[in-house]
Amino acid sequence: MGFHIPSIRRASFSATQATSKRADVPKGYLAVYVGDQMKRFVIPISFLNQPSFQVLLSQAEEEFGYDHPTGGLTIPCREDEFLSLTSQLKGL
Repeated sequence: MGFHIPSIRRASFSATQATSKRADVPKGYLAVYVGDQMKRFVIPISFLNQPSFQVLLSQAEEEFGYDHPTGGLTIPCREDEFLSLTSQLKGL
């Protein structure tokens, strides 16, 4: 029995665009979009295991579901809050 992980890439992306977007995210990292301006951050995937970050992921699921127009993982918080959280997680 397998699991289906929903795609976070927009269907309107061409293969070339998708490849170029993935190329600037190093292995072991994930791109997320944060704040009103939808600023893009590249974070270590290890953050996904942290309880404080999982709260943000739950909020993102509630607000956006799995099909968001940006085509990426969008975190529903202010940019300064996100930066504060990620700086704390980097210290762990």
